[in-house]
Amino acid sequence: MGQKKDLTGSEKSKIVRYLAEGCSSLKIAKLLKRDHRTIKRFIQNSQQGRKKRVEKPRRKITAHELRKVKRAAAKMPLATSLAIFQSCNITGVPKSTRCAILRDMAKVRKAERRPPLNKTHKLKRQDWAKKYLKTEFSKVLWTDEMRVNLDGPDGWARGWIGKGQRAPVRLRRQQGGGGVLVWAGIIKDELVGPFRVEDGVKLNSQSYCQFLEDTFFKQWYRKKSASFKKNMIFMQDNAPSHASKYSTAWLARKGIKEEKLMTWPPCSPDLNPIENLWSIIKCEIYKEGKQYTSLNSVWEAVVAAARNVDGEQIKTLTESMDGRLLSVLAKKGGYIGR
Repeated sequence: MGQKKDLTGSEKSKIVRYLAEGCSSLKIAKLLKRDHRTIKRFIQNSQQGRKKRVEKPRRKITAHELRKVKRAAAKMPLATSLAIFQSCNITGVPKSTRCAILRDMAKVRKAERRPPLNKTHKLKRQDWAKKYLKTEFSKVLWTDEMRVNLDGPDGWARGWIGKGQRAPVRLRRQQGGGGVLVWAGIIKDELVGPFRVEDGVKLNSQSYCQFLEDTFFKQWYRKKSASFKKNMIFMQDNAPSHASKYSTAWLARKGIKEEKLMTWPPCSPDLNPIENLWSIIKCEIYKEGKQYTSLNSVWEAVVAAARNVDGEQIKTLTESMDGRLLSVLAKKGGYIGR
């Protein structure tokens, strides 16, 4: 014979109500059509109440064990407090104590994200650095795209909240609620753009070239002097829409070819100073965990944040290129950070 079902929440509520009305356990069993022993057991368990939690004495950590923990934390980056203490054969320490000890000697950090670099990538990065080591980078236009969504990054929605206050509700929508693709460039101390890619447009070779024609060339490039155009070097990464034969030929017809079109090493966002500009803009538009309700509102925030970036900040980014090239050579093509 199979085991009967446990009492439901509704039945438990009825038992409490019937007891308040003075009904016996036998009468309640008949009313609910349940076994009398089941009703009686529930009443007995309810009357016993919760057992008081017995506080166990906390284990003391010796100075020798603290040194072992410190060495283990250095050898095991991103490990949990439990894994660190277990590697030192230190048991019986509650999580709160483990975390309190580790806070005095370490910090909770996320792993850094970076593109994978194999031997070929590193050699190409070194060749690129050697080729452009004597370049006057004030004449290079650094370009890239950035996508911003409505929800923003989850990791930036943390901060202090006063005692007694509730944390504000944060929206979590599919695909971050949708987003806007933004293109911009920086040269010397000047920001070019930002320009918004039309919603729903997927950037392939044809749409990318048409986008550049409608924004970059018509609104900025054609206003420049002939001497400026002659000396400017155009930089773009190796995205398929950028590096295709169609896009390369189209740029060549615009006069951007050969030495005027910078070659770019693979997997190298750390070498492009405009990536730092994107970080500045994102920090501004998503500060204090801000979120947006429409694509137009997040675009307006991007434009406002870009206007607040002054020429000195941009100049600092573009002038950092000499140092970046030397770092690439010093690290034999390795990742240099941003």
